[in-house]
Amino acid sequence: MTNIPTAYQWLQRLDPLPLMIRHALAELGTIEAAGPADNPVILGWAKEVGLTSTYGSDSIPWCGLFMAVIARRAGKTAPEKPLWALSWSGFGTAAAIPSLGDVLVFKRNGGGHVALYVGEDGSAFHVLGGNQSDRVCFTRIAKARLHAARRPVYRARPVTVKPYRLAAAGGMSRSES
Repeated sequence: MTNIPTAYQWLQRLDPLPLMIRHALAELGTIEAAGPADNPVILGWAKEVGLTSTYGSDSIPWCGLFMAVIARRAGKTAPEKPLWALSWSGFGTAAAIPSLGDVLVFKRNGGGHVALYVGEDGSAFHVLGGNQSDRVCFTRIAKARLHAARRPVYRARPVTVKPYRLAAAGGMSRSES
């Protein structure tokens, strides 16, 4: 777990860390290729989850693809049509109170966005996800945009799966794609 921004380095001290968070952190910093080029890592994710027939360029929104590969690596089943962010509204079970490692689905102009809950401040959820500023990174998204909070199914839920209050530092994401 390298290159974790200072505000989120506390995640390295949590034990056990939810598997989806652990796998997402391993991809932190992966960036979409500029122009017509494609990042082979992102295209490799499509191959890993069997979506090469529907996903062939990293210029296509890839937050759902990122979540599908993270879910697979954590032993979870992605929803049908995982490339559509709003499809993640059916993942796992409903979470009344979002907690670490939960899948958060947001509405945005033109569709949706999906990412993992890391914490929250008074007005925003702090999430770790793909295709946020064209990379895997942390960002803040307004709570008012939340469409669904979904918890992965655990055999034994880690004690670290709980809400975390964080400082309202950093800009607010307005559109992810």
